[in-house]
Formats: sequence, structure tokens, C-alpha cells
Amino acid sequence: MTSQQKQLRRPLQPKDGTAGIERPKALADALPENPEPLLTLAAGHVVSARQFDRETLVQLFRLAAQFESTPALMHLPLTGKILISAFYEPSTRTRLSFESAWHRLGGAIMSITDAKSTGMAKGESLADIAEMFNNYGDVIVLRSSEGHAVYDMLDGLRIPIVNAGNGIDEHPTQAMADLYTLAKWRPELFQGEVAPEQRIRIGIIGVPSRMRTVRSLLLLLGCFPEAIREVVIISNENENENFDAGQREELERAGLTLRVVHELDPVLPDLDVVYINAIAWVGDSFESLGAGLHLTRNSPLKEGAIILHPLARGVELATDLDDTPHNWYFAQARGAVFIRMALLTSIVRRISAVMDTPEQ
Repeated sequence: MTSQQKQLRRPLQPKDGTAGIERPKALADALPENPEPLLTLAAGHVVSARQFDRETLVQLFRLAAQFESTPALMHLPLTGKILISAFYEPSTRTRLSFESAWHRLGGAIMSITDAKSTGMAKGESLADIAEMFNNYGDVIVLRSSEGHAVYDMLDGLRIPIVNAGNGIDEHPTQAMADLYTLAKWRPELFQGEVAPEQRIRIGIIGVPSRMRTVRSLLLLLGCFPEAIREVVIISNENENENFDAGQREELERAGLTLRVVHELDPVLPDLDVVYINAIAWVGDSFESLGAGLHLTRNSPLKEGAIILHPLARGVELATDLDDTPHNWYFAQARGAVFIRMALLTSIVRRISAVMDTPEQ
């Protein structure tokens, strides 16, 4: 048998439990059910991580875990509903995970993958486009390189819109996927009071003022300050460029302890979670930030530490980490589908159709 034939005959099961149903099932069992917070999301927009509180996030995690641990849904709550997937900025994971989530829930999709194929190419305003969207779908998912785009559409909308990334402003559903991954890793961090010795230290490689994923992640971490010993920002930027005016103060008022350092390796042995994202929207294009801030198999990572990355990755995250226990970034990408299933189900007011779904 050739090496190629052996490769083709390898089992397709994951090497660890990060892609199975055991962890989401354990999470669903650990969190008490309370559908009331999810009902408040019905028919509402999702624009900012600031809209969410602790209890709503916990219930979204629980519902996502139910979806992830149930191979086949007994009900398809979004049958007959249409999603307008409007991605005016290139995307792979975010667009596909939203569309996968909607399809898994039984809905239909209309996709826009290039702004040049819409009336925007003729100068049509976002307000007018919003008015047209009202007649064509039930929910809009919008990604744009323009930070103001989602806000420009709000006044004209009669259907919910979900922000899938707006310039350097925010990416709230990515942050939900990030925290959902942490919840599957350590459910006890999201169950209430956390003993001091159980609290985690999170290192974030990135620039909070210029990276939408980091900005939204920090806001959601502020909903769970009792679980976090410290957040360490690792950045090569000047001190006054890491945070927008008032940004750090807002996070500290939420209860987060923040520290900024400029070198990665000296702090790695103390970090329980390493969140790395070295790509940001700058001007009219994506740029890589933080030269020298990269992870490899030889990095001095703490035993048991996990790595998260919103992907797509570049040289900042070496592929030789993929087959190590530190790799939770693939599970993070997988979980994004299920947290978006939970969110979309809540927005379309179909919670009652899934809460009684029996476990398989």
C-alpha cells in the first residue's frame, strides 16, 4: 500500500475532543436553562457587543451547545425564512458559517458577495438599499469595510440586521464564538463566582483600537470579570495607540484588569489563553501588524494553555501547532456555526421551536 493510499484510509475522527459532541454536551448540562433573556433578542438588530449582558450570553452558549451536540434537529425553526447575506468585504469563514447556520435551521439564502454587483456600483445609498432589503428577506447579515455602513442602514430597516464586521469598529458575533469556545473549554468559568485560583490569564496579541475582533472580544470579556485574573495586551504599538480615547477606561469599569506589554515570549508561560490576531483593516486594505509577535511549536507556552485565532491566519501562527493540544482555533471556527444558529434563532423569534428539542 502506498503512502498516499494509507493517508486516504486514515479515520476522519478528530484527534481530540475539541470537535466532538462531548464538550458541548457537558456545557449544556452545566448551564441552567432560562429562555427569558433570549426572548429579548427577538426582531432586534445586532450591531455591537455592548448590547449583550452576562445572562444573555450564557443562554446563547447553552443553546449553541444544544445545537452542536444534537446531530439532527427535530425541528427546523427557520423553514420559510430568508436570509440576505450581504458581504461587501471579502470573507470566507464568517460568510460560510452564517450561511451554514441558516441552512442547518431550514432557511433559504440570498447572497451578495461583491458590492459591485449591487446598486452601490451606481451610487445607490445604503438607506435605499435597506428599504429594498425590507421587501426581500427576513434577516440581513452585513459585512462592510466601512465602519458607518451598518448604522447608515438602521433607520430604514424593518427587519433585523446582524453586524458581521464593520471596518475597524466591531465584530460582535466573532467575539461570541470566541467566548463560546472558552465556555466549552472551561464551563465553570461561566457558572457564577470563580475561585481566585481558578481564574484565567488571557493574552491578546493585537491592537484594541484597530482590530474589530479584539475590540468586541474585550467588551464581551467585560461581562465575565470574575473569571479573569488579568488581560495582557501584547502589542508593538506605542502606548497611546493601543486604545481609543475612553476604551481602556470602559473596560476597567467593567471589572477587567489590563496590562500592556511589548514582548511575547516573557509572558507566554503565565498565559492560560493566547488570542492572536495580526490582521487589521488599515485605510483601504488589510495590513499585518505586530512584527515579531508570532507563535510556533517552540514558543514557551504554558502546559494546558489554549490558542485562539479568528482566522484567516498568516505567518503569526505556525501550522506546526495544528496537531498540538494548544490548538483550539479550529474548534473556535467550528463553534461559530452553532453560536450563530443560536443567535439567529433568537432574532427570528423561534426559540420555542427548539427549546423542547430532545437530546440525541
